[in-house]
Amino acid sequence: MRFINLTRQSEIGANSYFLEIEGRKIILDAGLHPKKLGEEALPHYRRIRDGEVDAIIISHAHQDHIGSLPVLMRRQSRAKVFMTTATARLTDIMLHNSVNVMSRQRDELGVASYPLFTHREADQARTLWQEVGIRQRWSIDGERLGPSDPEMSFEFFHAGHILGSVGALFRADGKRIFYTGDVNFFDQALQKRAEFPEERLDALIIETTRGDRALRPNYSRESEENRFLKCLLEAFARGGSVLIPVFALGKTQEVLTMLHRFRSSGLLLETPIYIGGLSTKVTIVHDQLASQCLRNYEGLQLLDTLTPFVLSGREVGTTQIQRNRLYLLSSGMMTENTLSNQMASRFLERPEQSIFFVGYADPESPGGRLKAAKNEQLLQLEEGGNHLRLLCSREEFDFSAHAPRELLMEYIEKTSPEVVILVHGDPPSLEWFKRTISERLPDSKVIIPEPGKEYRLE
Repeated sequence: MRFINLTRQSEIGANSYFLEIEGRKIILDAGLHPKKLGEEALPHYRRIRDGEVDAIIISHAHQDHIGSLPVLMRRQSRAKVFMTTATARLTDIMLHNSVNVMSRQRDELGVASYPLFTHREADQARTLWQEVGIRQRWSIDGERLGPSDPEMSFEFFHAGHILGSVGALFRADGKRIFYTGDVNFFDQALQKRAEFPEERLDALIIETTRGDRALRPNYSRESEENRFLKCLLEAFARGGSVLIPVFALGKTQEVLTMLHRFRSSGLLLETPIYIGGLSTKVTIVHDQLASQCLRNYEGLQLLDTLTPFVLSGREVGTTQIQRNRLYLLSSGMMTENTLSNQMASRFLERPEQSIFFVGYADPESPGGRLKAAKNEQLLQLEEGGNHLRLLCSREEFDFSAHAPRELLMEYIEKTSPEVVILVHGDPPSLEWFKRTISERLPDSKVIIPEPGKEYRLE
């Protein structure tokens, strides 16, 4: 087995990994770095010769895992591309949105290499993807296999992260290598927890996103959702509205599902909800597949049931903010020129308004700075923008779509891999896992793969 971390640094960024098993060459995921621009946002694809890859496996449709897929397919034109049906539909939407974003950045920031691919290339890429079901064995050449077929195979397992997310188990010559992708071992409001293989593994490539922090004592998803409801009711009682910065894919649909539960239980009155255009496109896919994917509330049609209003970029700065409104707007980190950033500038100096954070925000992002700010502090949400005094209320909730480190360690101990390769984490997270695994499984070899370095494992 040969492994190369194609991510440019040991971090959560342009996630992509090269894996060779029995001479078959595979790339796991094809991300784009959310904070870099141009070629610097791409994985180290030059580390692999063009045309030598046999297959590309996509774990899920978040930008840091699919954002450079057309670029990779251009370089590896003979490679088969495998993903679930849900991931294919979502990736199609996200790639076209990425072209729009890159085109705007080319004009506004002068990034000459943007867009890295065109709408036409995204459309052409879509025709070449092979959709694969969960718990089915497939060859790297794209043929369906039976359980007794001896050739190298891969099999997808439900990962519980977002719609369509999977881990991939490779079987070859009696060996079992598992790539988790992004995983959640908790049930979310909509997504059910991961269902991963529990057999002993020879090698495990595992995400480490939350390795830098322990799970809060006595935490439960149910209690956190109840606290969320309590804070919503308190915000409305003050006569205000609530802005919830969310990612268009995943967090929007999770929050909508929570709101459905509150409403259907009589705990929350019907309140106008506003979402963005990209969130609407993504939610349509969730509704189309509502009876075909492993999830809670099978068949629930979020758009028909909750009837949210769609807010465009042209409207977000002028729409009247009335009392008792819910604004579920992307991006989750309140990146500049996004709906959530623009709406936040209208909320900050109004004491009756509230901003609820329901997911991760990079400390350097506008959302991260707002989370860390003190009351009445002056804040600038975009470069060259006004300095605004922080007067609105803020709340934070742990609705992470990533498994906590405690449950990841349980999985590692259960499968007792000979080799553990730690990926998708910042240095403190990676180091915590390496130290803890070494203590609990002293016979396991633990690797934090240096970017671009080749590792040969027997």
